[in-house]
Amino acid sequence: MDLHAFLTTPAETARRKGPHDRIVMSSRVRLARNIKDASFPGWAKKPERVRVLELIQPAVASLPEMGDAFAESMDNLTALDKQILVERHLISREHAAKSAGSGVVLNRDETFCVMINEEDHLRMQALRPGLQLRQAWAAIDQLDSELERKLSFAFNSEWGYLTACPTNLGTGIRVSAMLHLPGLVLAEQINPVIQSVNKLGLAVRGLYGEGTEALGNVFQVSNQMTLGEAELAIVERLEKVLSQIIEHEENARETLLEKKAKVVYNHIGRAYGILANAHSISSKETMNQLSMLRLGLDLGLFPAVDRSLVDELFILTQPAHLQKQQHSDKLTAEERDLVRADMLRDRLKQVPRPITKPARPAGMDKAEKE
Repeated sequence: MDLHAFLTTPAETARRKGPHDRIVMSSRVRLARNIKDASFPGWAKKPERVRVLELIQPAVASLPEMGDAFAESMDNLTALDKQILVERHLISREHAAKSAGSGVVLNRDETFCVMINEEDHLRMQALRPGLQLRQAWAAIDQLDSELERKLSFAFNSEWGYLTACPTNLGTGIRVSAMLHLPGLVLAEQINPVIQSVNKLGLAVRGLYGEGTEALGNVFQVSNQMTLGEAELAIVERLEKVLSQIIEHEENARETLLEKKAKVVYNHIGRAYGILANAHSISSKETMNQLSMLRLGLDLGLFPAVDRSLVDELFILTQPAHLQKQQHSDKLTAEERDLVRADMLRDRLKQVPRPITKPARPAGMDKAEKE
């Protein structure tokens, strides 16, 4: 099956809606599981990894939620295919580096994705737009229960589910949300917020997870430990912290408009000017300027434009997606910068310049805050 014929288009992906999606771009709950009496992927020889893949992949693909799924071994995917899955946040960068003996199963609406023989034999994840951690947890919990009737997982009555990394031991759960926080960044409040979140035992990472930069003012917040705490308690704790971060971001945006409106307008106006007129632009600069454009949309500076346009451009301007549009995986970085700028100018030519006296931002009313 052709991956690109299977994946939803970036435009369709960008139109997905969820609660608080102005700030919470997506929610994810991931479970780590391993097969009983089989070596962890990092220790297993290739024949054993292949055997485990051949055991797991059909079991996952047979689940009701995975009907008509895309199921493939990583060695049958091109480097461009793998990078596109990373840019869509469907697989990890570590899994993209895998080849024979590793695989992926993705359902049709991209709400479930299972990585096979990444760090663990199974990395099952449920994905939802906006703030939907409870919904994602309920979905992946059901998938896990169904799969456990087909496979024997490594489990210890004292330690819980056994995993390759001790931090995943126990429940094996990783609950995370991807947040767009330009208000806190512009107000120079992001570092205190990150420090507070870290003190609560949660991790804050960049756009592509651990060890990556927060491009486009996008941050991932997740739990760190999985042992000794029930899954739902972890979900509820993260949900409570995210609600506080959302409130801080909303307050930062409102305060900036009240006290430093010209600074905000300047950032957004410059972003519009660069994106709509540049003839060469890097991926990093594009993400950061699109973040300001997205903020401008949320603040009402582009009343005739839907936010899905910017969210689509977030996807389309990334390197692998850009190369796929050009039907080439051999573009140099300099060539990508030129092609990216051409596309941005074309897509933004019908977008009017930002207004200087915006209406009250959508979603800032008391009802939404409550």
